[in-house]
Amino acid sequence: MKFAPSLLAADFARLEEAARAVADLSDYLHWDVMDGHFVPNLTFGPVVVNALRERVSTPFDIHLMISDPQRYAPEFCVRPGDLVSFHLEAVRDPVSVIETIRGLGARVGLALKPQTPLSAAEPLISQIDVLLVMSVEPGFAGQSFLPDTLDKIRQAKALIVTKRANVEIEVDGGVNRHNVREIAQAGADIAVAASAVFGQENPRAALKALRQVASF
Repeated sequence: MKFAPSLLAADFARLEEAARAVADLSDYLHWDVMDGHFVPNLTFGPVVVNALRERVSTPFDIHLMISDPQRYAPEFCVRPGDLVSFHLEAVRDPVSVIETIRGLGARVGLALKPQTPLSAAEPLISQIDVLLVMSVEPGFAGQSFLPDTLDKIRQAKALIVTKRANVEIEVDGGVNRHNVREIAQAGADIAVAASAVFGQENPRAALKALRQVASF
């Protein structure tokens, strides 16, 4: 399983230090970009994310929890291997957003809220690189993992196999050492962990422990 520690749970006054502390142990560094419209919270924008992009070599996982990803995705400086995800619920023309992100040179992720059925993403599955399954309501760190997500992950894996699509499944929300093995066994490829890493006294040790528990 790949891991993407979320800087949403880090000390915002020491973001570079937090990012560097786990960068070599991470497959991605996850950025929860919130606009106060699509979700009831404000976090990072392009200025902050871009400032760290030049200082950290680990791929970025930029999760756009915003109302207008078509407009703002190009504001982010990305490198090959970076992932930019947007919410299906936020747009009327997802294909256009996919093309915009692809044009930036980034991998494309499609995110689904917990209540959004997997069937909504099925027509787009062959056009994306990552299906981001939200396991909490997007907007805030520290929420508990929704158990029904495990079935959704299994169904997503079955759909991807059926479609013969080259798509990874990412899970975001409430991931911790108590559930990460179940999440991996259900078929998830990438786990986003916020409080389970940066909310711990030793983030490096916490991330190593997550990797160990997820191994099966």
